[in-house]
Formats: sequence, structure tokens, C-alpha cells
Amino acid sequence: MRPRERQLQITELVHSQGKASVDHLAQHFATSAETIRRDLTILAANGKLRKIHGAALALRDFGEGLFAQRMQLNAAAKRQIADKACALVTPGDTLFIDTGSTTLLLAQALAPIDNLTIVTNSTAIAAAISSANDSASVFLLGGAYRQDNRQTCGAVALNQITGFHANLALLTVAAVSAEGGMMDFSEDEAAIARAMMTHAERSIVLADASKFDRVAPFVVASVGQVDTLVCDRTPGGLLNQRLQQAGVDVI
Repeated sequence: MRPRERQLQITELVHSQGKASVDHLAQHFATSAETIRRDLTILAANGKLRKIHGAALALRDFGEGLFAQRMQLNAAAKRQIADKACALVTPGDTLFIDTGSTTLLLAQALAPIDNLTIVTNSTAIAAAISSANDSASVFLLGGAYRQDNRQTCGAVALNQITGFHANLALLTVAAVSAEGGMMDFSEDEAAIARAMMTHAERSIVLADASKFDRVAPFVVASVGQVDTLVCDRTPGGLLNQRLQQAGVDVI
């Protein structure tokens, strides 16, 4: 295996598990501990993970990291989730879609569906839809602009959301837990998601399994406030129990 390919897989493994020891990674990739240490040094220097003595930690324990980095993490799982969520959308729907690596993949999957009305705070999502299908009506929320995530946020965006009513709010989150519900590392992004949920008939959260049983500082919604959770793997344990008790449709 080439070093670059191994390093990408190391990043995905660490972010899916939260933490991985050098010994575990060396055994998993059938290579030496010294090779793994060199890989971790490179990945840490590039902001992919945090290197500590004898192990590596996922960046999400300290925040989500840069958007470009998140696009590379769990990419196959995110595409699977995007395809599942796309099946919930019908021609003519009005959709809120918030900023996220998974929702950007969703936007690409939605492009062939005709006559959608898309309301988003993501310039990347707006471009993905409008450039692929002339029948779509795309509304980009205004507000303070953040270059890394290519998103708008703040009071202006929140106020504009109140002028729309959507069939579905399609949202990403940074963490999902039985006690904390749906959470994010950004107060602004959590506020956008909450506003979209308020003005939508149904709320759908897209989250890969690496987000399960994690916590983040800002609450988007309780488990019971979400109608559907689209994921790549069914949650287990207490989280699964709470989802069932709340009547959340898990896809």
C-alpha cells in the first residue's frame, strides 16, 4: 500500500473510532510502528488528526476541522447516506439544506430531480444544484460569510429563513447522543439548523456512524424533535433505544 493511501485510511479509521493506538494501527496495516509514527507525524502536521504519545486522536474531539478535510473523511459512508436521503425527496419539494460535507454530496445526488426549490446557506450547495438542473429554484441565504465552509450565517440568514416554508429540512450535525440529542461545534450552524427545523414540515438528520455517542457544545435538537435519521449503520445501545422510544425513523 502506498503511503498516501495508508495515511488516508488511517485518518478515516481514527476519525471513526475517535482514537487509535500506534500498535493497533501497525497491526491493522501490517507495517512497523515506526512507519505508523511517521504517518501520524505527517497527518498531524497537515491538520488531519492529533498525535499524542503512542496514539492518535480524531480532530472532532476538539472541533470538526476544516471543511476540505471533512469532505475526505468517511466519504463512502457519506455518499451512501446521501443516496438514501435523496430517495426521500420527490419532484416539486421545497427543501432546506444546511452546510455540511454530507449535505454537499446530497446536493449532487439531488441534481437530477426536477422542480425542486432549495433554500440553503451554502454557496457550494447552491452552485451544485443550480449548475446541474435548470428546473430548480435556488435561494441562497444572506448573512455573514465564512470562507472555509462557504456558508452564510448570523442574524440576517436566520431572519430570511422565516420567509420560507419547506417540506423537508435536510441537516447535518457533528454529534448524536442519547442524552444530548443532535449537536454541533458551531453555535451559528446550530442556530441555522434549528431555524430550518422550525419552518419545515419534517426534519431529517444525516449522520454517519462516527457521529454516534459523541457530544458537542451546541444543541440542534433533542432526539424526539427529529423525524428521520439517515445513517450508514444502525446506532446501538442507549442511543438506539432513545431513537425507538421517540419514534424516529432510522434509515
